[in-house]
Amino acid sequence: MVAWATQVRESKRTMTESITRVAVVTGASAGIGLVVARALARQGWRVIGVGRDPGRSQAALTGMRAAAPDARIDMLRADLSVMKEAQRAAREIRTLTVRIDLLVNNAGGMPAARRVTVDGLEHTFAANHLGPFLLTRELLALLRAAGPAAQIINVSSVAHRFAKDMAWDDLQLERRFTAGQAYAQSKLANILFTRALAQRLAGTGMRVNAMHPGLVQSNFSTHGNGLVKLVYRLARPFALTPEQGADTILWLVAHPTAGSGGYFVKRKPGPLTPAALSDAGAERLWSVSEALLARIVTDALAID
Repeated sequence: MVAWATQVRESKRTMTESITRVAVVTGASAGIGLVVARALARQGWRVIGVGRDPGRSQAALTGMRAAAPDARIDMLRADLSVMKEAQRAAREIRTLTVRIDLLVNNAGGMPAARRVTVDGLEHTFAANHLGPFLLTRELLALLRAAGPAAQIINVSSVAHRFAKDMAWDDLQLERRFTAGQAYAQSKLANILFTRALAQRLAGTGMRVNAMHPGLVQSNFSTHGNGLVKLVYRLARPFALTPEQGADTILWLVAHPTAGSGGYFVKRKPGPLTPAALSDAGAERLWSVSEALLARIVTDALAID
């Protein structure tokens, strides 16, 4: 009887999610991630948010449920700079849904000083690139289950232009670290990851794109150095609202004609550096990322 009841519940869940679009949004506890998650919930999406800070995550969940009382919304907590937490988040997501129509890799940041994670990785590289890379890899089966309309959106930045190329011989910036260089490299990595994944998804109808949200009024600079905090303080009168920063993400969601493998700024293809356009660089980063994960996690799912 218990087994039968469980089967009935699972069947109902599968039927419901077959007609309800499901979105996973990281960094959903504040800023543009919260705006995107809330907007999708209001549109009737089933939303699974991921946040790092417990207090902000709970406040975001309460606010979203008040804004969209009929929507099904969950908020998971995970620090994506830690690979086992990225894996745990993926496992928890797989218990909540049988499909994902949209994955928004939005979480990220820029610490003031060089920090090393428990996995031995430079924090900015881990949080902004390798964690999202792993999370996407772990969730790809659920994205495929949603069919050809599924899509992935990676939040990058115009800051990628300040990285001439990936520091291939020093990706963890052990020899020469600056917060700005670490951030620029991680945002270049977002674009290269997008290009490499688009090649792997070619022919499936699934889309993956990167975008630049602009300078947004948010808590992004909280952990930045003095210069970053000063820049954000001086630029605040001219900064975009989180709603404005989220606009291109929501536009990509609604416009399947945007294609795949692109980089968008203000709803249009944005300019890219030679390094960001390099297919060889995209494949090299993919291989390096897989090798790093192979040493850190042993039970990760692979992208075919």
